[in-house]
Amino acid sequence: MSLAFADTVTTKTAPMPARVRAISQSELPPLVTAIDEGHYPADFMRAIGAAGAYASHTDARPGLDLNPAIAAMGEVSEVCGSSGFMTWCQDTLVWYVANTANDELKERLLATTASGDQLGGTGLSNPMKSFFGIEKLKLKGRRVEGGYVVRGALPWVSNLGEDHVFGTVFEREDGEKVMFIADCADPAIELLPCDPFLAMDGTGTYGIHFKDTFVPDSLVLAHEAMPFIKKIRAGFVLLQMGMAIGLTRDCIAQMKRVRPSLGHVNKFLVTQQPEQFEEALEALTAEVNDLAAQPYETSASFWRRVVQARLDAGDLTMAAAHASMLHAGARGYLKSSPVQRRMREAYFVGIVTPATKQLRKMLAEMN
Repeated sequence: MSLAFADTVTTKTAPMPARVRAISQSELPPLVTAIDEGHYPADFMRAIGAAGAYASHTDARPGLDLNPAIAAMGEVSEVCGSSGFMTWCQDTLVWYVANTANDELKERLLATTASGDQLGGTGLSNPMKSFFGIEKLKLKGRRVEGGYVVRGALPWVSNLGEDHVFGTVFEREDGEKVMFIADCADPAIELLPCDPFLAMDGTGTYGIHFKDTFVPDSLVLAHEAMPFIKKIRAGFVLLQMGMAIGLTRDCIAQMKRVRPSLGHVNKFLVTQQPEQFEEALEALTAEVNDLAAQPYETSASFWRRVVQARLDAGDLTMAAAHASMLHAGARGYLKSSPVQRRMREAYFVGIVTPATKQLRKMLAEMN
């Protein structure tokens, strides 16, 4: 990682997403294969943090706009979906800390997570599924003096390492849910390597085992998690849109790239032309821009729009990646081809929480 380059970029007056784009276009391309195969790009994550990628949503106030964070994530995702996903993990961690009423926790972590000095992730996959009746909450906790003792295991939490932190939820003995920050440096928290994935192996993803872990009150985001979740849920989902937008943009570019040599036959992919995906992406981006400008709206109608937009984003990304593979043909089927990597990354947009099937379940229940 050319950190000198990153430092130069961050001193310029360009808008934050443009600074992140410059770093991503320069530093990520030589790393994408290694990231796909298991390299965790900590230096890159810190470099875009220094450029402000995670800092645009630290001021939890009415009128806050998540679009700059989404735009920056899109710039990263256009080059590397794994890195875009890790950007979302970091953004979401900042979102949790920015919105807590725990001033001690905010003082400890907001500045360092927003700058990328303190990296970390989000452990809300299991809790989000549990809230909609898909899984049972896997972490249990009991009140003790000065905090809680937590035990249980989470199968997958990403953007982690031995010195990272992440947010998650446990259930108390009385049924109340508590949201907190877990510190991976705690010896009572064990990080367990995962089996190799189809893609995304460089995302710092681990199984997490809480072995009667003491969680002090100073690390509690919300002693009553459900009102807190309702406050942050739209932002949690909307911030994912950068992954879909960036990936789709690159899939469209890949289709156009092969047009000079294969356009004479690819024109018969009548419903899968890049211009059609551009039109769909423009409509999705306009909806996201409107929703992300009001992330604290909590009405049922607004939440439905957020869920529908997230579903549309996953469907569009997977469809664009599929079309890109068909346009590339055999050359896209090579292991060295970026087209096959983008297709594997695109399917992740469809399965990361909230997954396509969960989103459809949520919409059905709203009806």
